[in-house]
This record gives sequence, C-alpha cells and structure tokens, in this order.
Amino acid sequence: MARYTKAVCRLCRREGRKLFLKGAKCYSGKCTFEKKPHSPGQHGNESGRRGRRPHKPSDYALQLREKQKARRIFGTLERQFRRYVHSALRARGISGEELLRRLELRLDNVVFRGGLAASRAQARQLVRHRHFMVNGRTVDIPSYRCKVGDVVQVREKSRTKPPIVEAAGIGPRSTLTWLESNPERLMVTVRDLPPREEMEGAIDEQVIVEYYSR
Repeated sequence: MARYTKAVCRLCRREGRKLFLKGAKCYSGKCTFEKKPHSPGQHGNESGRRGRRPHKPSDYALQLREKQKARRIFGTLERQFRRYVHSALRARGISGEELLRRLELRLDNVVFRGGLAASRAQARQLVRHRHFMVNGRTVDIPSYRCKVGDVVQVREKSRTKPPIVEAAGIGPRSTLTWLESNPERLMVTVRDLPPREEMEGAIDEQVIVEYYSR
C-alpha cells in the first residue's frame, strides 16, 4: 500500500498551517512549524528575499491546496479521497458537509477524536494492528465507516499498550456532542452524526467540492 514516508512536518509547512500530524509535539515548543513557518525547499521563504514579491496563487491553486490539506489531515490517498467526494456529491444534503462527515466517521478518526490515540496517524497504526473492536468485533480497517450507535473499544489484550494508556490519560482535546468518550473503560460511543461546527474547522469544504466539479 502506498504511504507517505517523509517528514510530516514538511506537510504542515507546505500548507501554511499546523495540521497536528505528530500528536504531542505539535502542541509543544518543539513544533517545526513554529520554527520554520514558511514553505519547505530552497525557495520556500521567497517573501523574505530582497527583490521578490509574494506570488498570488490562482483559484485552481487555492482549490488544490485545500484538497491536499484535507487529504493530509485525515491521511487518505488521492483515489480514496476522490471516492469520498463522489459519494458526498451523490448524497442528499450539502455536499461539502457530507464529505467532511464521511471523513469524521472513519474509525481511525473516531479513535483519535475519542482520545484513544495521540494523532490520527497513531490511531491508523493501532487500528491496523488489531487493537480496537467495533460492537465487540475486531476491526483492522482504518477507513471503516462508523455508524450512529457503534461502540468502539480497546481489545482486552491491548488495554495496557503504552500509546493507548498515555492518550487515554490525556483524554479528548475537545468536548464533542456526537461522541461519548469513556477513558476509564477505553471506549468511545458514536451518539449522533457530527454537526458541521464540530467537524474539522481547518478545512473549507466548499472549495474542495468546486475543485472536483471543474
């Protein structure tokens, strides 16, 4: 399976904002984005070079960057992300919100949002290694789409794994009405569909829809 194996801090710098891809490091003073907030590469800091003016991106470039940002936040490949978009376009309701809702209901995102992993990348790895169950059944597919009423919990044999114990000790970083987190029992329940105000706020979903509607 294809995957990104280079430094993930470069992705944050490329998108011009923190994507919180490395868990605790992103919230500390060691965050690379804090030290180098410009784009990576030889010409990343062009605005600070004498005689150069900042380049104004085109509409297409803005749409592309927004799409890439969403892909990198949720850790999906291009083909998989395109399927999410086409599914959202066929669904009833606002296409952009339907897209984000499908991404938010991924199992790895529910694990992260529920406070059982320090980052989405760590949540993906833990799910692949069969540390989580959905409704009492082990699921090792990070993209598994959770439904209202689903109960996600750590397997009995995995309850002492250091990454899970540490993340559960910190707990979820925000209170979500659509998730019920129980750190003591290492369990998360999907109570409802996520409303837009509680979905990923760093993404302009309408711009992404426009990109795929060209």
